[in-house]
Amino acid sequence: MNTIESVAVIGLGYIGLPTAAILAGNGINVTGVDVNSDTVDSVRRGEVPFVEPDLASYVAGAVSQHKLSASTETPSAQAYIVAVPTPFNADHTADVTYIKAAARGIAPQLVGGELIILESTSPPGTTQLLGDYLVSLRPDLSLDGVEGKPSIHVAHCPERVLPGRIMIELVTNDRIVGGLTPEAAQLAKALYTVFCQGEILVTDAATAEMAKLVENSYRDVNIAFANELSVISDKLGINVWELIKLANHHPRVNILQPGPGVGGHCIAVDPWFIVAAAPDEARLIRQARETNDSKPDWVVKKALESVGHILSPKIAVLGLAFKANIDDLRESPAVAIVERLSAKLDGGDLLVVEPHVDQLPRQLAGAANVSLHALEPAIAMADMVLLLVDHDDFKELNRELLAGKPLLDTRGIWE
Repeated sequence: MNTIESVAVIGLGYIGLPTAAILAGNGINVTGVDVNSDTVDSVRRGEVPFVEPDLASYVAGAVSQHKLSASTETPSAQAYIVAVPTPFNADHTADVTYIKAAARGIAPQLVGGELIILESTSPPGTTQLLGDYLVSLRPDLSLDGVEGKPSIHVAHCPERVLPGRIMIELVTNDRIVGGLTPEAAQLAKALYTVFCQGEILVTDAATAEMAKLVENSYRDVNIAFANELSVISDKLGINVWELIKLANHHPRVNILQPGPGVGGHCIAVDPWFIVAAAPDEARLIRQARETNDSKPDWVVKKALESVGHILSPKIAVLGLAFKANIDDLRESPAVAIVERLSAKLDGGDLLVVEPHVDQLPRQLAGAANVSLHALEPAIAMADMVLLLVDHDDFKELNRELLAGKPLLDTRGIWE
């Protein structure tokens, strides 16, 4: 297989759909596969089921040119990209249920020679697990051509993009490709060369898997330092934002900004995979995770202290997404904070403002004291304002509307 002309992308979420759209935009015939029929119907109409700048035009263009289609069934293709969730279990090990489900859809379509790429972030050994599982489902095939059986080529290429900039960074960022065999790595590199202008670095699958985990763990450790500083500064009566700004004037210091915790499908999850793989050795990484996971409880405590003197207080909560200017609520500390505040706020109400969603997530939808509001009415009704996400809408707010109201700004946009 010298030229890949057809690709099936399994999983049409925040990574799968942009990958499918950009491949299709570069002339590849792409079928996007998803278990959610509403997502499939949206893509068939050329629409995007979530917020991501520039993605809508890519999807609409690819669908109109008949290069991108969508289905709930896995088709025959020359290459498969698996971009399904990899959450963690209660013991912080990876849940590979979705990966195995994707494999069960792919296996009947294989004839030999296909390239299967795992993009889902996963612990070292997961790509090998995927390859072995495919072969167990199709014993007439092999991973290395042994016993004269046709080979399939399995590789790992972790995504390294930032929500809100996915369509830019898919093209410009360097990529790491790791194969179970050197041939698999080279085939995967050739496919990503279709759209990737960054350097494509080739290694083995386990190293590629670990590289993604290390990147996000590095960021998590540094965020934990900033979050711990914020707690210490509050105890000492120091403005943490000014403190970090001053310290960062040192030529070799670059402290990150604290927040209400860490969210998203990567930084809040990936370090646990390293901890699970080496629990006795990953002490700093574990402590960073515990520090960041504890920050929402600290925010809840501070918010309750601010309204402790008010009977049936109303708190305007600004933001639910895990980062600014997107609608992605996965592992969001803001959602966790609202959920915990709801349970502890005796007789009060939480007036939630999230300009990028039109309904509350399932964790909050059943809470009688949580409701979704527009920005200015929520602030007008509130006894206190709690800012959790630094959306542009909040940065541009007329500050006079906040006059006289207690504020808890976890992002430092009003400091």
